[in-house]
Amino acid sequence: MQQDSGIWSRMRLKVGQGVRSTYKEHKVFWIATLLIWLKTYLAYTLFFNVPVTNSAQAFILLINPISSALFMFGFSFFFRGNVQKWFIYGTLVVATLILYADIIFFRFFNDYLTLPVLFQTSNAETVSASLGSLLTWADLLIVGDLLILPFFLRKMDLSKNIASRGRAILAFVAATAVFLGNLALAETERPELLTRAFDRELLVKNIGTFNFHMYDALIQSKTSAQKALADSSELSEVQSFADAKYAKPNPAMFGKYEGKNVIVISFESAQSFAVGLKAPNGQEITPNLNKLIKESHYWDNFYHNTGQGKTADAEFILENSIYPLGRGAAFFTNGENEFRATPEMLKEDGYYSAVFHANNKSFWNRDIVYNSFGVDRFFSETDYDLGDPDDLTEWGLLDDKFFEQSLPMLKDLPRPFYSKFITLTNHYPFEMPKPEDELVPPLETSSTTLNHYVQALAYQDMALGKFIEGLKKDGTWDDTILMVYGDHYGISTNHNAAMAELLEKDELTPYDVAQLQRVPFVIHLPGQDKGVKHDDVASQIDIKPTLLNLLGHDFKDEVLFGTDLFSKEHKDYALFRDGSVITDKTVYTQETCYDRKTGEEVTDEQVGAICKESVKQSEKELGLSDKVIYGDLLRFLQTSK
Repeated sequence: MQQDSGIWSRMRLKVGQGVRSTYKEHKVFWIATLLIWLKTYLAYTLFFNVPVTNSAQAFILLINPISSALFMFGFSFFFRGNVQKWFIYGTLVVATLILYADIIFFRFFNDYLTLPVLFQTSNAETVSASLGSLLTWADLLIVGDLLILPFFLRKMDLSKNIASRGRAILAFVAATAVFLGNLALAETERPELLTRAFDRELLVKNIGTFNFHMYDALIQSKTSAQKALADSSELSEVQSFADAKYAKPNPAMFGKYEGKNVIVISFESAQSFAVGLKAPNGQEITPNLNKLIKESHYWDNFYHNTGQGKTADAEFILENSIYPLGRGAAFFTNGENEFRATPEMLKEDGYYSAVFHANNKSFWNRDIVYNSFGVDRFFSETDYDLGDPDDLTEWGLLDDKFFEQSLPMLKDLPRPFYSKFITLTNHYPFEMPKPEDELVPPLETSSTTLNHYVQALAYQDMALGKFIEGLKKDGTWDDTILMVYGDHYGISTNHNAAMAELLEKDELTPYDVAQLQRVPFVIHLPGQDKGVKHDDVASQIDIKPTLLNLLGHDFKDEVLFGTDLFSKEHKDYALFRDGSVITDKTVYTQETCYDRKTGEEVTDEQVGAICKESVKQSEKELGLSDKVIYGDLLRFLQTSK
C-alpha cells in the first residue's frame, strides 16, 4: 500500500510539474484559451440569455466553448518565437469579433448569425443606421481585453519558444475529445441534435457558438450542392405532399372577386398584442386598423412564419406559399431561382403587378428577386422625393409621405393590378424623427424600445388611414381587395420582462412568447361593410392560396404549402421556422407541449401524442419546403408546364 501511495505521489508531482512547465512556456496559449472560454460563457448568460432547465444543460453550456478554443489556438504551435505570441493574439481578435458580431446580431434579430446572412453585405449600409442603439457598456466585457493585452504582450519575450507539431496535434486531439464528450452529453439531452439545423438556439446551447459556425459552414457547403444534384423526382415528392394538404375552395368565395384590383400592405413590425391596445392616456394606438377590422375579415390567431430574413421572408412567403429558409434569406441565397410567384401567376389572368417601397432597390436583393417573381414594375427610392429631411426616418420615407406619393403612381397602373406596399416607419429602434410625430404618449414599462414601439406603430396606423381615404377619393377603393398583414415581430424576447409588465404577468413562458408571434391579418373585400372575425389558427403561408381562390385562379397543380382560409377544409395549423407548431388544441415550442386554451403544459397522454405527431408533420413540411428552394425544384415544374 505504501509503495502504491508513493507511485501516485510521484505521478501527481510529475503531472503538476508538467502543467506548471507547460503554462510557463505557453502561458499566452492558456490565457487566450481561458479568455475565449470566459467571454463565450458570459455571452451565453448575459447577452444570449440561453435557457437552462437542469444541471446537465448547465454543465454542457459551461464546457462547450473549450473544444473550439483549444482547436483555434492549437494552430499557434506551428509557429515559433514571438510569431507564436502574435498569432494567438490575432486569433483571439478574430474569435472575439465573431462572438461580438453574434451578440449585436442577436440584440437586433434575436437570432444567431449564419453564413448566408454574412453574405448579405448590400444590407449593411441601411442596417447601420440602427447599430448605435445596439451598443452597451457591458460590451467591454467581451472586447475590452483586446485593448489591454497588447501592452502586456509587448513585454513578454517568447523568442525561445519552438514550433512543435506534436503539441499542435495534442491540442487538436484534446479539442476533439472534449467536443465528442460534449456532443455525447448533448445527445442524451436532445437526441438527433445535429438534424435540427433550423433550431439555432438549441445548437448553440449544446455545441457552442464557434462549433455552431463550423457546423453552419458544413451545412452551407451541403446546400450549395443540392441544386446541382437535384432532379425532377424530388419535385414529385413535394407535389404529392402539397396535393395531400390541398383544401378545396369554398364555392361561395371561389372567383367571386375575379378581375378586381389587389393591394397588399406589409405592415412593418406589427404584432397583434398592440391591436386594440391603448396608450397610458387612454388613446387608441391603432384606431384606423381597428376601424378597418370592423369592416373586414380578420384573423385573430394569425402568425408569421418568418426566419432570419424578416420582412424579405414575409414577402417570400406571401408570393410563393413556401416557407422561408432556416438560415439566411431565400431573397439572397436563391433569388434567381425559378418561382411560380403570385405576380407571374396572375399575369396569366391579365394582371399588371407593381411593388412600392421607398428604399434602395437592391436592399434585400429585391431588384433581382422581383424579376424572378415576374413583377412588372418596382417603384423604389429613385421614384420618390426624398429631399425633405423632415419626411425621413433612419430607414427611409415616413409612411404617410410614402403613401401620399404612391397614390398617383398607383392610379396610373394598368387595370386590373396586383400591388404591394412595404412600409418603413415602424422599425427598430422605433424612434420618431420629431416630437410632433409622436401621436401617442409612450408606454410606461422598463423597456425604452417597447415604450416607443407604440408611437411608431401609431404613426404607421395614421398613414394607413390616410391611404384608405385616398383610395376612396380617387375611386380605387370600391373595385379593390385590400389585404394588410404584419410581416414579423417588432419586440424581441430581449424585452420579455417589460412585455410581462405590459401583459400584467409575473414572467413570460415559452407559450406566451409563441402567442406574441401573432400578427394582424385583414382582408377587405369590395362592397364589404360588416366585419367577420375568424378564430382559426392560420399563418402567412395561407395568404396566397386564399387570394388566388378569391380571384378564381386554380392552383391545384401548383406547389403551395398553405391552404385557403375560406375553405371548409382548412385546418388550424401554424408552423414556425424554429420548429414550433400551433394547432387548434396545442402549442408546441421549446420542446414543450402546451394546451392552447389554458397555456398549461399538457399532461394528457392522448393530447401529448397529437402534439408529437404535429411536430413530425412540421419537420417533414419544413424539409420539403427547403428542398424546393435549395434544389430550385420549381424549374422542373416550369419544364413540365
